[in-house]
Order: sequence, then C-alpha cells, then structure tokens
Amino acid sequence: MLAAVAVAARVPLRLVLRRVVIEVPFVAFAFLMPFVANGERVRVLGVAVSENGLWGAWNILAKGTLGVVASILLAATTEPRVLLLGIERLRMPQLITQIATFMLRYGDVVTAELARMRVARASRGFEARDLRDAGVLAKSVGALFLRSYERGERVHLAMVSRGYDGRMPVLHDVGATAAQWSLAAALPLTAALVTLAAWSV
Repeated sequence: MLAAVAVAARVPLRLVLRRVVIEVPFVAFAFLMPFVANGERVRVLGVAVSENGLWGAWNILAKGTLGVVASILLAATTEPRVLLLGIERLRMPQLITQIATFMLRYGDVVTAELARMRVARASRGFEARDLRDAGVLAKSVGALFLRSYERGERVHLAMVSRGYDGRMPVLHDVGATAAQWSLAAALPLTAALVTLAAWSV
C-alpha cells in the first residue's frame, strides 16, 4: 500500500531508499534478537535461534520499516509549514509547534553561522587533525550556542514589540475538501480492513 502511495505521489524510489538508511541500527538490533533472546529454540538454516526472538525481530522490522517509509512519504509530499499547521490542528501543544516552527525557520541561519565560523578558523590556519584539536571545536560549539541564544533573544524582543502573543499568525489558511479527506482516509481504512481480514483468518 505504501508503494502504491509512493507511485501515486511520484516520490522517486531512490529517495525513499536513501532516507530509509536511518533504520539500519534498528535492523542490526533486530537481527541480533533471535540469537540473544530467551525462550524455545528452533532451527533455522541449521542454526538454533529463539522463537520469541524471531517474532520480536519481525515486529521491529515490520513496524519500524512501515513507520519510517510512511514518515518519508509524508515529508516528501507535504510542505513543512503545512505539516506544522496540521499538527497544531490536531491539538498538539502550541509550545511544541512554536519550537518546531522556529527550528524550521532558523535552522538555515544557524547552519550559515557555523559555516562562517569554519571559514574564519580555516583563514587563521586551523585544521582539525586529531583529538588534540577537540578543545578548539568545543569552544566553537559553545560560541555558536551563545550566538544562537542571543539571536533568539533579539528575535523574541522584536516579535513581542510587534504584538506577538505566543501564537504565530496564519496568513494563508489551508483547508481540505471532502475529496481530499476521502483520498487521505483511503490508506488507513485499507490497512484496517486488511488487518481485520487477517485476524478473522
């Protein structure tokens, strides 16, 4: 079903595969579970493994992969601004959505500041070679934190002086038509029907 969604949304398979790599640590843990878990032992390809571990590994692989792929498709087909607006409509606490909004807006600013600091270090002849240079990098991270904090204070004061009351104004409200709601509900309804059919068997 997720593959059908990816095809319908025209999300490239290469993009999904590249981003699903984030699941690799969980996959490695799942492959270890049959060997370290307790319970009845069964032989698979001549190797004795735990039956409980096999089921646990399957649950991690299935649920983890489905969740990661669904998240990738959501991020690839929805603008971050619209996604945050949808989360706020689902009654997520405003403090969390505000933090996420500012992270989204100022992530590029902090990244650019980090790049300028790196250029400044390089122009003074610094090049990180081994652990002895960790102190300089740690000081750079501390300076970046202080600059980001001070910038945040200035931005907050500027927003309060312009009437900010803890809620960002919505300039272009995004609604959904009945057809869009029906299309969006098709995947979870299909998944629910498949699950009910599997239970009935």
